[in-house]
Amino acid sequence: MQRYQQGWTLRRRVAALLGVVLALLLGLAAAEAAVAAKNRQNIDAVLLRTGPLRVQAQELMSVLLDQETAVRGYAVNGDRNDLTPYQEGVRREQELITSIRGLSAGYPDVRREVGVVEQQTAQWRAQVAEPVIATTERSGPAAGQALITDRTRQQFDGIRASVTTLQDEILTVRKQTADRVNSTSNTLVMLLIIAALVVAVAGAVMLVSLDRILIRPLAALVGQVREVAEGDYQHRISGSGPPEFLRLADDIDQMRQKIAQDLDEVRQARERIEWVNDQLQKQAEELTRSNRDLEQFAYVASHDLQEPLRKVASFCQLLQRRYAGQLDERADQYIAFAVDGAQRMQRLINDLLAFSRIGRLTTGFTEVDLNRVMGDVAGQTEAARQYADAELTWDEMPTIRGEEPLLTNLLVNLVSNSVKFRRPDVPPKVHVSARLVDGEWEIGCRDNGIGIEPEFADKIFVIFQRLHSKDAYPGTGIGLAIVKKIVEYHGGRVWVDTDAEEGTTIRFTLPALEADVEAAQAAENAAAEETGAAGSAEDAPVDVARQPDGAASEEAPVAADRHETNGGMKETVG
Repeated sequence: MQRYQQGWTLRRRVAALLGVVLALLLGLAAAEAAVAAKNRQNIDAVLLRTGPLRVQAQELMSVLLDQETAVRGYAVNGDRNDLTPYQEGVRREQELITSIRGLSAGYPDVRREVGVVEQQTAQWRAQVAEPVIATTERSGPAAGQALITDRTRQQFDGIRASVTTLQDEILTVRKQTADRVNSTSNTLVMLLIIAALVVAVAGAVMLVSLDRILIRPLAALVGQVREVAEGDYQHRISGSGPPEFLRLADDIDQMRQKIAQDLDEVRQARERIEWVNDQLQKQAEELTRSNRDLEQFAYVASHDLQEPLRKVASFCQLLQRRYAGQLDERADQYIAFAVDGAQRMQRLINDLLAFSRIGRLTTGFTEVDLNRVMGDVAGQTEAARQYADAELTWDEMPTIRGEEPLLTNLLVNLVSNSVKFRRPDVPPKVHVSARLVDGEWEIGCRDNGIGIEPEFADKIFVIFQRLHSKDAYPGTGIGLAIVKKIVEYHGGRVWVDTDAEEGTTIRFTLPALEADVEAAQAAENAAAEETGAAGSAEDAPVDVARQPDGAASEEAPVAADRHETNGGMKETVG
């Protein structure tokens, strides 16, 4: 940390440089503001004071000339109308004098000359103009003309010279003010040039400083990082420049060390994984070969054992028929045991042969209408259902892709189990339903039989696994194992619904056709958009039919008309 604290940090250096530049620019800005204000004052003086002064001085000369001319004209003609310019000139003269005095505040020489002009014009009017006018009125034009002499003309020429002097003084003041405007303008331009130079110099210093303290160290650090990124994970990263870069370089080097350590661990783990994969590959190949050999053995064994087993069973039955009652009771019992064992062995071998053929002897997947399959299932289980007075019903079933014989075998096993595992003195009821869930058809087979305890829900799908003795319920215990294998062969899964309140409900899934999924999605969208129509549909009357478990269900009248009766057993479609 002490190494990092040596020297100024990058932030401190940039802040110092920006502070100096900011102070200079603020000083220049203040000076420029003051000069600009002074320049504005001088420009206002030129435009609003010296300019109007010059104009009014010229107008004052014109007004005085009008007065002198009016007096001469009146002295010649004696017409009072000739005195109108004189009277108007006197009034206008007073206004101009007052205005010039107001505009010349701050210009003492101009105010002095204005006073001289005012004094001389007052004397001229008192000594020349007023006497000429009075004499002309009293004695006539000749007497008035006699008063206008060379001396009176020289007196008016003095007034004219004073007005000229006033105009010259105004021009002098205007020129001085214009010179000040030029001076302040030049000063303002100079300050702007200095500010631009300060900005340019600061920018140059900033570029040079950033190149030396930022770009070069950063480029060097980037180069080292790229060397590490290209695979040289043992290259140590060192930094230069401000303390921030030194700290960054150390952090990156620690990250490099961590990455290198992790890569070593990953490399070792990869080697171990590759070795394990090799072992697993060998075991998988061995397992595949073993399964193939085992499947072939099961098929060959079950197939080749048929003939000798039939021979044993036949001769045992011959012995039982020919020597029944001729031997003692124990011999008859032994022969019965041999016949029963041979028959059970024959059933086991047949079931094992059927189990081994699932998925090995295939006819290819086609579109299978499960409604037609349920009709075949009803036909194949008719005898057992008649014996047990069982009722088989099913809903409208979908069309899927699969092998029809296997799907028929699947449903026959489920229906047969539901009929076989019935409760005493309770007529069996079996119902098969289907619904679309997440792109799959979930098919359920529900009965009102003895049920299955939840702890045995997975055990029943194991081959040759029985939950009851062979005396209580006949069979080999392979039916549900065949069901599981057929379902998995079609890409689905099978399980026991442990939430069933009565009997047993076995559910399995089968992949749905893409058209069914799209139709279901379209129906959901239409239902969401037409909630009003859905609300009116809830009030429409429906037919209520009794389901096998005694619960009421709603179905359309058309579906209710599709109930059929075969052989005295109810087979409800829809």
